[in-house]
Amino acid sequence: MKQSIIVTVLLTIFTSYSFASTTADINSSIKTSFHQEFQNAQILSTETYQTFTKLTFRMNDAVLSAFYAENGELLAVTRNILSSQLPLNLLTNLRKRFGNYWITDLFEFDRDSQNCYYVSIENADTKMTLRSTGEGWQLYSSVKK
Repeated sequence: MKQSIIVTVLLTIFTSYSFASTTADINSSIKTSFHQEFQNAQILSTETYQTFTKLTFRMNDAVLSAFYAENGELLAVTRNILSSQLPLNLLTNLRKRFGNYWITDLFEFDRDSQNCYYVSIENADTKMTLRSTGEGWQLYSSVKK
């Protein structure tokens, strides 16, 4: 079940269609968990989906997103990053293998203290999403334009 929720979270991030709500609309389990996990964070927006809630917030001058199950369990945290913030081996590999593509989206995904990176790249014919746990890039999805 956790695996399907994580896949849903990732698909939602890439499609980005949301139902915005106010902080007051967050259920108490999520609100309590968030404030315990991210003390002194400022919530910027919330988005409620069928199986999870996304909270976008500012903490230490960074904008992050936390994804929670309805029971208040933290599922994952993401942050958009610049390509220059990738580990050097991933940046080099990306430029070497996909030099004729441009980056349209790049974020770090943290779940249970295990980081991975997702990058959306495209050229005139194809849009791909790649995933890495630090050792190289694997194809996550691909769509012909």
